[in-house]
Amino acid sequence: MLRKFLSGITMAALGAAAFSSASAVARDTGGLRYADVPIDAYAVVAQVRAKAGKEDALRAITLPLVEKVRAEPNNLLYFLQESRETPGHFIFYEIFATQADFEAHNQTPHVQSWFARLPELADGGVTVTRMAILGNIVRHVDTKAAD
Repeated sequence: MLRKFLSGITMAALGAAAFSSASAVARDTGGLRYADVPIDAYAVVAQVRAKAGKEDALRAITLPLVEKVRAEPNNLLYFLQESRETPGHFIFYEIFATQADFEAHNQTPHVQSWFARLPELADGGVTVTRMAILGNIVRHVDTKAAD
């Protein structure tokens, strides 16, 4: 009986530790928060679809973009996603400080190299939808109140 009780406690403790670990991984406390995204930031949703049989090849050249784009100085957020129902259908969600920063991003060597490979791997080009960010609240610091 005691062994069963202790086993139950151990399993509960392991479950709690795993949940706690997962929560820590899921939260990036040093990252950008919604309230930190400027109202006039430039958001883009882009998508590209692989040609039949080219899904793995397109994925292979697209995945390295994540780290490179996130390292760009005025990139605020960059997510690469792939459809679960249609492998090879990639959707990018990107936020840059300004439209000029987005345009500069498209001229970087890593993005230009990626664009150059699309004719052989993608079914058509990239569809880009330029978005406005709505419902965002930006905190303002009252410098007089801080004095």
